[in-house]
Amino acid sequence: MGTNGSTMLEPLRQGLPPLDPATVSAAASCALPARYEAVREARQFTRCTLGQWETGDRFDDVCLVVSELVTNALRHGLPANTPRIPGQEPPVRLHLMRWTERLVCAVRDPSHDSPVAREADDDFSAESGRGLFLVDSFADSWGWHPLAGMLSGKVVWALFRLHPEPGDRLADFAD
Repeated sequence: MGTNGSTMLEPLRQGLPPLDPATVSAAASCALPARYEAVREARQFTRCTLGQWETGDRFDDVCLVVSELVTNALRHGLPANTPRIPGQEPPVRLHLMRWTERLVCAVRDPSHDSPVAREADDDFSAESGRGLFLVDSFADSWGWHPLAGMLSGKVVWALFRLHPEPGDRLADFAD
């Protein structure tokens, strides 16, 4: 398990919004292969996980943002000619963490380069460069930070506020 479990979450926690990691109610993660089919796999994983977590009205926003974060990690976060070593953990990993009224999506990649958001009016017909603009538009906040310790690279995260569904058990305690 080593670097996959709690050691991964330590640097992740340091760069996240002020949410107490001890109060996280659910967490899930998946390793993604360094190929573009990974975007579809990430969406399916997110759809399945969010279905179990009953995240209500943010479902579509979260799936869109996960697609953009994973696409950016594959396009910009992997050095050219990254060797694919059989048996080695894939270099991109998606983490989903849920608190009562918050959801965080975080994507780890091996690059140390900071993500750069293009202005919306740069060239909106361009195929690339809109990812972080979309993340900024659909998530409540986002950010990134370098990883520390034995893990190299960075994590880019997006936070969503969740609105409890009517009849949600957790909503009963909100008042």
